[in-house]
Amino acid sequence: MLITDNETGTVLLTDANVTCIIPDDCILPCSFRPTGTVVIHWYKQQIPVHSYYYNKDQFGLQNKHFSGRTCLFNSHIPHGNASLLLRRVKVQDKGRYKCYTSTRKGNQEIFVNLEVKAVIQSVIMEMTDETVTCSSHNIYPVPQVTWATDPPSAQEALENSTIKTTDHKGLFTVVSTLRILGNLSNYTYFCSFISADKTQVWTASRKIQDDVTQEEGHALAIPCVAPHSLQNFSLTWTFATSSEPTLIFRYDTKTRQALNLWEAQAELDQELLPLGDGSLLLHKPDVEEHSGMYTCTFSGLQSKHIVQTRVNITHSSISEDEQGVQRSWWSTAASAAFFLFTVTVALPQCVRQRAMDPRSASYRFNGAGFVEGGIHKDLSASALYIIRQHGVDCNRLQLQSQPEDEVAGSMPNTADDSTVAVPPGTKIDEEKNQ
Repeated sequence: MLITDNETGTVLLTDANVTCIIPDDCILPCSFRPTGTVVIHWYKQQIPVHSYYYNKDQFGLQNKHFSGRTCLFNSHIPHGNASLLLRRVKVQDKGRYKCYTSTRKGNQEIFVNLEVKAVIQSVIMEMTDETVTCSSHNIYPVPQVTWATDPPSAQEALENSTIKTTDHKGLFTVVSTLRILGNLSNYTYFCSFISADKTQVWTASRKIQDDVTQEEGHALAIPCVAPHSLQNFSLTWTFATSSEPTLIFRYDTKTRQALNLWEAQAELDQELLPLGDGSLLLHKPDVEEHSGMYTCTFSGLQSKHIVQTRVNITHSSISEDEQGVQRSWWSTAASAAFFLFTVTVALPQCVRQRAMDPRSASYRFNGAGFVEGGIHKDLSASALYIIRQHGVDCNRLQLQSQPEDEVAGSMPNTADDSTVAVPPGTKIDEEKNQ
């Protein structure tokens, strides 16, 4: 709409409204009818911002707040373009600006209302055993904060305290804290930051699931499902013990590319991923390597959903059948060990004792059986105990070590043999010997 001041001949236009993003560059529009030489002045509420006359920029009267941050499109001025470029917009730049142009045809004033805003870049959610906190930094103007849970809770139960502070640049930091309802794992918590102009809604959500316990070597699925339908999201899995989290898995729906750093140990179902199911399957979890905190993060457009699960991998327990098998194995192994001891220790001792005692032959065999103990009195007690306990008889071992002709019968083959075979104390007819 054009308004002309009849006294001065100045043309007035209705205000233009411009919104600029902090800290981007911004253009304040202004145009005029070019007729030769022109004078241009930009003001912000009577504060000199930028001037142009004598066919060049003039900075002598420029306010220091705008120093080095303004310029015109000089090559376009002859065509009627007097727009101002304002670099690195600040909160303090907002306000009403005036573009004054003067030519031989008359003067003109155009007003521009400049609004500035610092968009929400992210929302950070943190949880303790008692509270859940959402925060966002470097925002302008101050946003609105709302809370919700899944399953839903009454709004009166979601009372929160919200603190808003500004820094030296005029940007807001907003921190909102909500008290945990009931058990920590009962709810998924949502907080939303809504920009003052309603053009942005950033949502963060978090759930801490019950601890999961599994025996080592047995497959384990750690659930993680997005709370609502997501488009063009990325998914990451991280693992942490007492140190910094390490990346396990990353997937991007835009590129459909996956990065699995635990390829031999874990995997995700590629068919369920686009549907928002990012559950992680551990094939053979280990007590030392896989016990810790697992974090699943869905990152979408202005949203982030986090699920945390503590996993405890325990040593495998042995069933009764397995215990019976182990006992049977150890019993068999013990029997084999005793047998080897008997063969390698007891048998050589018996043979040595027989060779050392010349009288032992007369006690060995009488045609009907064994006549005297059969175990040499010098055999150690421990060896004797082991041999008797396992059914091993030293005489029997001696017998097995005799040549066949010594055990084939009770009659001697020669006269020398017969003297050896006669028990001590038996009288022999001397005449026959002669």
